Amino acid sequence: MLSQIYSIISWIFILVTTLFVALLILRLIFNYSDPNPFGTIGRFSFELKKLTDRFVYPAARLLASFRVDTRLAPLVTIFISIVLAFFLLQIIGNTFFIINGLTAGFANGNANWIIGFVLYALISVYILFIFIRFISSWFVFTRNTFLGFVSRITDPILIPARRLIPTIGMFDISAMIVLLLLGFLQTIVLRIFVN
Repeated sequence: MLSQIYSIISWIFILVTTLFVALLILRLIFNYSDPNPFGTIGRFSFELKKLTDRFVYPAARLLASFRVDTRLAPLVTIFISIVLAFFLLQIIGNTFFIINGLTAGFANGNANWIIGFVLYALISVYILFIFIRFISSWFVFTRNTFLGFVSRITDPILIPARRLIPTIGMFDISAMIVLLLLGFLQTIVLRIFVN
């Protein structure tokens, strides 16, 4: 039952992401073709630009800061949306996996499974917080918001990791390495408690 719900959700998610990417590709084409603003295609291009501006504008601002052609901003937005869709699908799949494991643990009365899946879920929530922090690092936020809470929760691991792992050029890879280590820890938890 849960696998059917997950497959329906994932297909809807993939469909929405594909439609969004298709709109951004159309916008990219219109950026370079510069259609007549008074014709049908020009009006459609204008409406498409209005519709997608809120998603493309942060990427355009980022490109402008590096003096790159801002007409390429839809490409950056496409890349970010595909990465976000992939991670969100992983989070949804992980949530169903945890629910399924906890349900089986309670149904069988297996305390090891319950402990294992609770630990796995806690690590998953922490991974989610690190991912949210990584995405939110592109935006300005105050300490009194949810993102401020996420920052305070993830600081105890990310700050020492930043000290140990040097940046590569302008990229800080410490969060990615912490995510890999937490994923490895999840595997160990499952092998100890569930297998």
